[in-house]
Amino acid sequence: MVHKVAVIGAGPSGLTSMKACLDEGMVPTCFESSDDMGGLWKFKEVSEPHRASIYRSLTINISKEMMCYSDFPIPGDYPNYMHHSKILIYFRMYAEHFKLLEHIRFQTSVKSVRQRPDFSLTGQWEVVTEDRAGQQERHVFDAVICCSGHYTYPHMPLKDFPGMDTFEGKYFHSWDYKGPEDMYGKRVVVIGIGNSGGDIAVEASRVAEQVYVSTRRGAWVIRQVSDDGLPVDMKYNTRFVHILFQLLPVNFLNWFGEKKLNAMYDHTMYALKPNHRLFSQIPVINDDLPLKILSGAVVIKPNVKEIRGSTVVFDDGSVVEKVDTIVFATGYNYDFPFLPANIMYRSGHRVGLYKHVFPPTMEHPTLAVVGFIHALGAIMPQAEMQARWVTRVFKGLKKLPSNKGMIKSIEYDTKDMDKNYIVSKLTPLQVDFVTYMDEIAGEIGVRPSLPWLFFTDYPLFRKILWGPVSSYQYRVMGPGKWEGARRAIFTQFERMYQPLKTRKVEEPEPSIAGRLFKLSLTVMAGGAAVYYIHVRNPSTIPTLLSNLRPQMV
Repeated sequence: MVHKVAVIGAGPSGLTSMKACLDEGMVPTCFESSDDMGGLWKFKEVSEPHRASIYRSLTINISKEMMCYSDFPIPGDYPNYMHHSKILIYFRMYAEHFKLLEHIRFQTSVKSVRQRPDFSLTGQWEVVTEDRAGQQERHVFDAVICCSGHYTYPHMPLKDFPGMDTFEGKYFHSWDYKGPEDMYGKRVVVIGIGNSGGDIAVEASRVAEQVYVSTRRGAWVIRQVSDDGLPVDMKYNTRFVHILFQLLPVNFLNWFGEKKLNAMYDHTMYALKPNHRLFSQIPVINDDLPLKILSGAVVIKPNVKEIRGSTVVFDDGSVVEKVDTIVFATGYNYDFPFLPANIMYRSGHRVGLYKHVFPPTMEHPTLAVVGFIHALGAIMPQAEMQARWVTRVFKGLKKLPSNKGMIKSIEYDTKDMDKNYIVSKLTPLQVDFVTYMDEIAGEIGVRPSLPWLFFTDYPLFRKILWGPVSSYQYRVMGPGKWEGARRAIFTQFERMYQPLKTRKVEEPEPSIAGRLFKLSLTVMAGGAAVYYIHVRNPSTIPTLLSNLRPQMV
């Protein structure tokens, strides 16, 4: 019986893992190597080895309603896209509300996690920690949750760029970037066009003489501010859109999405167009980059071929001279140095974890990895869902398949990722946000049932079908049900609008035609949802009708 649980890391994944342990009656002890919680979101002026690092101006690119924990909404007056300092305040509020701080041991790093000699009988682990004075201590735990993240070890591919040793200027990884202070009047080359590379290029262009962004295969760039000024994830990350993705051919969806993006700024004209289709890789989220390209402050270039002193030569033969600074926005390696190497199963480019959580070869499922995932969505709700599942497995309320069955599932997932996404050794973790959340929610028993809600709580059905797939949906029913979930869903757009209401203006009344159009779409969507469920599982709707019972609204 699992009672004592070690949690490694007090970032967003570690915090929600502690809470999940407490919810299931277990006692967590969290070991955090730094002097504060927050993980990636704790800004420090100097990057610390083996820890995630962010820059001074960083603002999250996921809106607050889509990034918050499922039973603790972010205050309505907080901005929709939050600066890292606001996110850290939210984490403190969460930790204080659920009394997590008393379970954290700060400035204590984990040196090793090893199976006890009697593991086959007990499933227990020996955890060796070290405090800031260098004093080591041994602990015994019934289970371990690893929440150390995957933005810790910068990838610096210097060998891929011949002549790098001749470069006369300054070069560093985006992990070391804090601000553009050292780039005034400089000529800067940013290698890589992910979210960090785009942010750094935009910020540097405000002070540099010229900024160049080198990209091997280009990128699709989407805006945070979407149609009608709504956050893009609240507009399009809906269950109805997810159903369309199940019903319509992916080539059509790619064509439609690319056409919509190109209507805002033609990716071919802006030299951004990638080799891959829109939904084959997580896009870059950056509202400012297209304007910087249009104004000439940022110039998009192909991959760097070689470096000659202060001259950078690109694959197309073009040359940029007198380069002062090169920033490597080239991603991260990942590692679990405190775990035994034989515990981790390898599958293709990635560490093979069952549903991205459990190592598949252990005799007892008492080790889990939470937050080791990448999707077009915030890590907070994904890690929370994983932690809720993990703690129920630890407690014996949910059973995992056999080791053979888990390995088979892992290999299937690897093939599926290779088929649907652009993957590499640095990006082997991609999943679809809604599909993955629903999959793990199904393991717990908290996935919202659209047919049941259609017949028992139609107003909530409409909100869940048409509205954003916010984490509150996974507290409506099942284990861990939260009484405030329904209200949180109904008021999420009020919290979205609240920080924008800084000046009183007259709001137009919705037209009758608009209401009729919306009603017709709702009917069509409801019909599509019922048809989709009937095709997938013909017995579901008759079973619901036979067991129909009213619900108070």
